[in-house]
Amino acid sequence: MRKIYCEHIEQIDTVAKELIEMCKDELIWVFKGQMGAGKTTLIKSIANQFGIRELVASPTFSIVNEYVNESKEIFFHFDFYRIDDQEEALEIGVEEYFYSGKRCWIEWAERIPDYIPESFMLINIEIDRRGGREIYISKIINGVQYG
Repeated sequence: MRKIYCEHIEQIDTVAKELIEMCKDELIWVFKGQMGAGKTTLIKSIANQFGIRELVASPTFSIVNEYVNESKEIFFHFDFYRIDDQEEALEIGVEEYFYSGKRCWIEWAERIPDYIPESFMLINIEIDRRGGREIYISKIINGVQYG
């Protein structure tokens, strides 16, 4: 497991660059953390680093947002916070998104555990007692944590 520390929000772009370098070979990125930990804020910075210039916001009500960068690459951003039954994810075609070959950023994946691909990058954000963020990055394959 690797760790990145973000003491101030001003460091978010540097953190996003580091995270991209660590996770670049994996298309599915799962962001875990309590409400207010900074999942969406980090995803906004990551999107900016990938050249996405449109508004990046949490898809809390729409469940999925699609973004296109300057190179015409497509990215999907999910927020499953409002999912009550994971079967609801099937109604939006979640499996087609996850296996589309496009980069997927997922918030609240724990609400749909049966549909998350077997291989993904886990980005776990924890708030420390000083208000900074400890970001732990690991690769998950078939439920086993690596790196």
